Amino acid sequence: MIRLAIPNDINKLLALAEAIGLFEPNQIEELAQMLSQHFSDEANSEGLWFTDEENEPVGVAYVAPERMTEGTWNLYLIAIHPDYQRQGRGAFLLNYIEQMLTQRGERVLLVETSGLEDFEYVRAFYRKSGYEEEARIREFYKAGDDKVIFRKALGSISAL
Repeated sequence: MIRLAIPNDINKLLALAEAIGLFEPNQIEELAQMLSQHFSDEANSEGLWFTDEENEPVGVAYVAPERMTEGTWNLYLIAIHPDYQRQGRGAFLLNYIEQMLTQRGERVLLVETSGLEDFEYVRAFYRKSGYEEEARIREFYKAGDDKVIFRKALGSISAL
């Protein structure tokens, strides 16, 4: 079941991000700050946190609009717990987000990932999901680690 995340999900979503093993400790801390800010009373966040739940969160995704654009959104995070990977859950979660944004009249969804060999399966996932590589910024994250940006036009998504 996919639903919007709630404040009580924060610790479980952070544990999920840790279990995946792709995030450095400082990145987990940054995710904690992002979640806390999102659910704080002062936050005026347009971003949306989703969870794929099976008695507890087993998947997480975060999307937010790109500033100073009309209808362009970024998928900043999508992850499925290792015990639930390779079951189509990531594709289902991504499709859910794409359809929700399409229904809202949004135009484009961007996603970025690392250019390292360890992330080839991530890039293959996006290509298989209909995303095209739009840009590559060499040595963005660190020496030898490119930022790869994928793009999908949302108008081409069929409705639920």
